[in-house]
Amino acid sequence: MCVDNTPPPPGRLTRRGVLAGAAALAGTSAVLAGAAPEAAATSAASLGSPGRGGDLVVEGGRLLDPLTGEVTEDAVVVIIGGVVRAAGPRGRLGTRTPSGVPVLRAHGQWILPGLVDAHIHLNTAAEARDAVLKGATSARSGSTNFYQDVAVRELARQAPERAPRLRAAGIFVTPDLGDTILADPDLAPLARLREGVRSAEALRRVVEVNLARGADTIKTRVNERAGLPEQDPLVQVYDHEQLSTIVAAARRGGKGVLCHSYSEKGCHDAVTAGIRSLEHGAFVGERTLREMRRRGTYFTPTLTAIAGLAESSDPVLAERGRTYLPVLKRAVLAAHELGVPLAAGTDSSGGTVDPIGREVELMHAAGLPALDAIRTATTGAAKLLGFDGTAGRLARGFAGDVLVVDGDPLADLGVLSRPARVVRAGFSVPAA
Repeated sequence: MCVDNTPPPPGRLTRRGVLAGAAALAGTSAVLAGAAPEAAATSAASLGSPGRGGDLVVEGGRLLDPLTGEVTEDAVVVIIGGVVRAAGPRGRLGTRTPSGVPVLRAHGQWILPGLVDAHIHLNTAAEARDAVLKGATSARSGSTNFYQDVAVRELARQAPERAPRLRAAGIFVTPDLGDTILADPDLAPLARLREGVRSAEALRRVVEVNLARGADTIKTRVNERAGLPEQDPLVQVYDHEQLSTIVAAARRGGKGVLCHSYSEKGCHDAVTAGIRSLEHGAFVGERTLREMRRRGTYFTPTLTAIAGLAESSDPVLAERGRTYLPVLKRAVLAAHELGVPLAAGTDSSGGTVDPIGREVELMHAAGLPALDAIRTATTGAAKLLGFDGTAGRLARGFAGDVLVVDGDPLADLGVLSRPARVVRAGFSVPAA
């Protein structure tokens, strides 16, 4: 949970070679070299320009708008250059459907916007592709070890069918950087710190290096990890002052902070320090939830990851998962009832990508109505990531990211985990 260690890129890293190393580790170079000309630029001179989206008409299914809950029968969605140009009933749009554009027929199926995974760890191009195939057409990184997510973000710009639209978090702001100390030469001086990354100067340094390397958001922690049996996730590793230092450094760069949290006090310290979103948060208390509502702080509970612990072969982790999951479900329902904004995130890592649809199912199992659960992976998560107006709906001007499913998601949310077809920026890709 929250980033498994992966080997550092080979060879000596220079300041100018950091992103090249990340790209190689993520597999971006090989993917771009093998991509079709119409999907990605292949010459060095053209790599600075994003790849053009595809042209596609999706027609014949029931279109669900998560914002309003409206269902349109016999709908048509027209995507040109990766952007929705029109969406609505066939009777109103039929004469405006362009000729010569490929058609994806969705008769008897449901059409939704591509889903948003607000907490995922993408270390390779294969994982990025898998996330798209499983329905996550937009995402926010929960950090990587060597800036692979920055490279995946570029992969998504150049060849959008290969990766979700991504907000990169760079490296974890955590007391013990481990091998991540090799992620950037500017981090090397921190290796001599006996207490690890704890002083205000050290905390600011890690944030500043992340921002210099192009991170869109900053990831930190207030508690130890739940996914390691030797750690106690209720032990606090940063106090309110340290968290405030991280938040202030991120804000100077115009960025928000997502914070790995479990204990009641840890959650409260993180929220009052000014984080943008609380991650996991199993033991978040009512006073903290009320503060989150007041501040507009998001809650990303990552129910999928906690449920996964309960299935672990390790008895410590299995017991932890069985204990935490019902507590977290109650916290999710309390947050929803209080009006705290919720975002769906799987916390997928270690080479396995869980379908974001599973997180939506678990939101519903926690007590959210089906439509509200869908919103946590569409309009809600899109707003958290700053993608509102781009992702989360299929309306004019939004991204041409589409999920086609074989059933009514309002009656059976399980269909979201088994997409019949995924469309990313107008490119139709086969289901996983």
